[in-house]
Parts: sequence; structure tokens; C-alpha cells
Amino acid sequence: QVQLVESGGGLVQAGGSLRLSCAASGIILSIDTMGWYRQAPGKQRELVAGITSGGSTNYADSVKGRFTISRDNAKNTVYLQMDSLKPEDTAVYYCNAHIRGVYRGWYDYWGQGTQVTVSS
Repeated sequence: QVQLVESGGGLVQAGGSLRLSCAASGIILSIDTMGWYRQAPGKQRELVAGITSGGSTNYADSVKGRFTISRDNAKNTVYLQMDSLKPEDTAVYYCNAHIRGVYRGWYDYWGQGTQVTVSS
């Protein structure tokens, strides 16, 4: 069974930094795009950043220049370095990955979510 396990959320003051990690486990044949989404209270889930297997990245306009997404293909892990955090970055952050497993073929998997709270 493929799973995504996130870590690294927490409480930080405005201007501070956090690094999120998300590791995929299970019998994995291949991983395509990986990404981070977030959902603030009362709002829809939105894409924060994505990265392809080849390393191409894309970012939401609101985080460009502040957040950096990266991945370690050997470890099946994606990271989100968040700098210059703002109170409006407060949300639950979810990892997403398009994974080809042995039993399920290609499928979009989600992590359980990790809370990021930025105080002013």
C-alpha cells in the first residue's frame, strides 16, 4: 500500500522559515509529479508548488520568491522550503504525488496534512 507521510509543520512568527517533508513509501514503480497544496479555513484547497520527475517546477504567484520545492528521487521524498512566511500562509499543507504502484497503477495519492501557523 502506497502512503505519503508528511512532517515539518508547526508554529512560526512572521518572517520565519519552515521546511516540510513528504516521503512516499510502499511498493513504488515510478513517481511522476509531486506537489504541495494548502487549505486555509473557509477556503478551497489550492496548489502551492509542483515539481516534475525531471525537476521542472511551478509555483503559485503568492509564494514565488519565498518558497522552494525540491525532491530527492532516490528517497521518494519531496520538500517545501518556506521562507519569509506571512500570516496568510497559515493553512493545512498537503503533499500530493502521482505514483505508479504495483497493485493500483497510476494514482494520485495525498498525505494526511500538516498544520502551518504563522503568527503576526
